[in-house]
Parts: sequence; C-alpha cells; structure tokens
Amino acid sequence: MPTTPSPLRRWGLTDAAEPVAAGTGAWRVTAGTGTFLLRAYAAPNRRALAFLHGVLGTLDAAGLPVLAPVPAKSGRTLVVAAGTGYVLFPWATGRRRSGLELTYAQCEALGELLGRLHLALDDCTPPVQQSMLVATPRAADAVAEADAMLADVPADGGDFTALTARRLAERRALLTEFADHQPPHLDVSTVGHLHGAFGPDRLRYGGSGQVTAVLGWDGLRTGPLAGEVVRAAVELFACDDERGLDLERVRAFVRGHRSVFPLDADQIQAAVHRAWWERLCDLGPLRARYLTGADGRDHAGAAALVAWWSAHLDLTLEVFPAPYTEEPHVDRGSAL
Repeated sequence: MPTTPSPLRRWGLTDAAEPVAAGTGAWRVTAGTGTFLLRAYAAPNRRALAFLHGVLGTLDAAGLPVLAPVPAKSGRTLVVAAGTGYVLFPWATGRRRSGLELTYAQCEALGELLGRLHLALDDCTPPVQQSMLVATPRAADAVAEADAMLADVPADGGDFTALTARRLAERRALLTEFADHQPPHLDVSTVGHLHGAFGPDRLRYGGSGQVTAVLGWDGLRTGPLAGEVVRAAVELFACDDERGLDLERVRAFVRGHRSVFPLDADQIQAAVHRAWWERLCDLGPLRARYLTGADGRDHAGAAALVAWWSAHLDLTLEVFPAPYTEEPHVDRGSAL
C-alpha cells in the first residue's frame, strides 16, 4: 500500500505517495493541487542545497524550463526531519527523446537553450576563476590498465573471451598510436557554472517538440563552458554502433549555442580534443561490457564511439567549431 512520508504535511499535503522506484529515495505525490516529486537526502548539505535552490528559482523565474523547488509552509525549500532532508518539486511533464530523433532545427534550438542556461547561470552566480588546472589522463596509465584487464581475461577459449581479448587489444593499440595526442592540463577556456549532465536522460519534451523540463541539477558545478557544449553534443548525437556521431546535428547544436553564448572556435576545438582523449583513456565501459557481466548495450556503444572518433578525429576537430567560421546566424528566436 502507498505510504505518506510525514514531511509532506510541512507542505500542507496529506495525500499518499508512491515510490518512483525502489531505493531511489523519491516519491510521486498526487494531490488536489497537482502532481509533485518528493526527494529525500540522507545527509543534506544545507548550504549547497540553498545555493542550488536559489539558482533553480532564478532560472525558473527567467522563463527557462527549469523546475524550482516548492517552498514549504515555512517558506523553506529544504525540510529536515529526523536527520533526513526533503525537497518537493513539481512533477516533470513530457517524455524522453533521443537526440537523433530531433530535426536539425530542433537540434539548433536545443543548443540555443543550453546557451540561454549558460547566460542565465553567468548572471545569477558568483564569478569563477577564468583558467583552471584540469587533470588529464595519461596514456601510459590507461595502457597499464588495459594490460591488467587482458591478464584477467579467462583462458577458456570461448568466442566471447576471444572477443573480449580482441576489443582490449584494439583499445591498447589506439592508446599506443595516439599517445602523443594528450591535451594540456591547463584549460584556458571560458569558465562558469555548468548544468553538469545536459543530455537525453535529463531532458523532457512536449508533444510539439519543445523542451518542457531540464532535470538533473544536482550536478551543478563550475568548469569550461566549451567542455559542456561538446559533452552535451556527444551525449545527444552519438549512435550506439559504429556510425559514431551525427555530425550534422552536432553542427546545428553548436550553431544554436553560439547564437546565444558565443565562445570561439579554438575553445570548442580544444574541448573536442579533451573529450575524445578522456573517452580513449576510459576503460570503464570495456570493463563493464566484457569483464563484469553487466548489461553491455550502452557500454558497447561507448566503446564503438571511441574507435569511430579516433578514426575521424581530424574531421570532428573541424566540424564541431565550424559554426564559428560560418556567416553570422540571424537570431530567429528560441523554439524551445
């Protein structure tokens, strides 16, 4: 039977709540005044949550598709009961969509939305240091990890074992081939506050294709803005097989971001270089796919992307920043 978390009374709600999923610490609350999401925080950081909630409130008030927390009757957005923190949000409407389902115009509008978020975050958060040391993985460390993983491959002679050894050997060969392509540790790109996880799992769309909600703001942090643009494009427009990235959609997305929050071609190109390198050196997806027995569909796609990206590195270094060499784009207004 549904249970009612007692903190709901602090919002004047007494309706029953259904767990969203076992172990998530989240409940769907259906009340006469609407539908809500109640989130629990086992050890709430009051200061961090107060900052986050202030940011979300500002973005929401600016008309962006961001769900600000609902104040309790006390006016506070964080309610603490028996050491556990609770936050109530409006329920996000809309559905998930793959970035590959979007039209080119929708891809451009989505880039505009990320640019508008970056612009609003820049306005409502304190300034951050405009250059930072960003740790860069070392190829030698990744090669050593690949060797250790190869040593763990069972010697049973099975087809899957042979495939595992081949995939690990292929990655090791790529690491050796591109060892001298490591990006620098110092990133001098424009730095600011970032969403931190802008991608298909954090976006909800309405029937008209408009974004109804950008979720997942617990990852709010600071870092290079160009890095978030590139990471978001990769998450949104990567195929789950050897086809790699849909570069026309990438181009439209970057063009949209540039129209609102222009950086420059060098920053975008440097971010592409770093994003590729970090994926090349990340053997986690291979470990999960071949050695831990995890569901490997997503991990297989990540591994395939590394191989494609390494083979098309120069092309991606040209296409991602291409909107910065095009004729200035006429602002057509946001479609999201």
